[in-house]
Amino acid sequence: MEFTLLIVIIVLALIFDYINGFHDAANAIATVVATKVLTPFQAVVWAAFFNFLAYWVFGFGVADTVAKTANTMDINLVVILAGVIAAIIWNLFTWWQGIPSSSSHTLIGGFAGAAIAHAGFGVVSWYNVGKDGGMPSGVLIIIAFIILAPLLGALMSYLISIWLLNASKKSIYPKIFTASLMILTIWFVESQMIYYDQIKDPRFPSSTFWSVAFESHNIKWFLVAFIVLSISAFCLIFSSLNLNQATAWLKKMQLLSSAAFSLGHGGNDSQKVMGIIAAAVAVYIHTSGVAQESLPAWLDVVLPNDEGAFKMPTWIPLACYSAIAAGTLSGGWKIVKTMGSKITKVTSFEGVAAETAGALTLYFTEHFKVPVSTTHTITGSIIGVGLTKRVSAVRWGMTVSLLWAWVLTIPISAILAAIIYYIFSIFI
Repeated sequence: MEFTLLIVIIVLALIFDYINGFHDAANAIATVVATKVLTPFQAVVWAAFFNFLAYWVFGFGVADTVAKTANTMDINLVVILAGVIAAIIWNLFTWWQGIPSSSSHTLIGGFAGAAIAHAGFGVVSWYNVGKDGGMPSGVLIIIAFIILAPLLGALMSYLISIWLLNASKKSIYPKIFTASLMILTIWFVESQMIYYDQIKDPRFPSSTFWSVAFESHNIKWFLVAFIVLSISAFCLIFSSLNLNQATAWLKKMQLLSSAAFSLGHGGNDSQKVMGIIAAAVAVYIHTSGVAQESLPAWLDVVLPNDEGAFKMPTWIPLACYSAIAAGTLSGGWKIVKTMGSKITKVTSFEGVAAETAGALTLYFTEHFKVPVSTTHTITGSIIGVGLTKRVSAVRWGMTVSLLWAWVLTIPISAILAAIIYYIFSIFI
């Protein structure tokens, strides 16, 4: 019975991942579709490709945080099953209504709500102090980023927009600023690099260079440098371009910014499902009494602790990244309209600023292992570029409606999961 429940949870978690893909496809493709840089079909193929490519870029930091939402020693598989089903129901409902709610917070809310129904509020990891002065974790931190993620996205997109606007002027000062930013970016990324002697499991043991170049931690920072340096290069020539030339360049840059955001989307959201599957395996080991050593290789999952790192078989991340990419390929057209036009009018200029800001926000929050909402992040970024025109350029009525959906997602998912858990407990 326990093993059957585990298989059902894994299948449903991958179904949720697929739904997450088409629910959140709008996050990455709305602006490129709205500005006619790509057709809808081209846009979803482009986004799905980079969703899957994220497999080689990101580690398991966010999966680690999600897996530890509740103490796996105090829950059972019915808790996780109820949480996943509640998340699927809320995701499908908000997709049907065209509401860009957070798939991430739906999953966290469902998991936490079912756990509370099973063992009380103490079972949930509300707040954990960060190790060695690092970022704290827990459900309260995730809740805080309901506000912080869109604010960070809005602030970053506003600053990028101001930077681009000033770079279009024939003045030496924006160019000095841009050159200084390029130097600062190179210095910062170099300081974040992991070199060969620090890599625990080099991908190319016979080659120091390729092992460093393809270390997932380093790839992420290479991407940050590439994004910032690409925009910087454009800013250096922006003032010498006429309107048509500038528009053409901005449309090309939208391909880069949407690709960067799709990478962040895949890396952030797929890990949440990995975390749920890892937690389910850990609970199965605890409740069934099966020894870790006697498990088949495809279930050899080890949750992180003080002594060891997160470990999972390759098929789990591959399946999760494949599922979200397939979901993105399916579209999600109801939400594209909301994201691409109902918040503020989006041009190529706004698209580049918003997607770049969203991507950078996702990369930095992933670095700190915070499972933020890609939906909240890109919505905040779109609002930020709208504010550079004027406050009234943002359709605040629509924005307030979105905020209500964001605030209600975790409690509604939690309540729904608790109800489902109580129903299942009668029969299972």
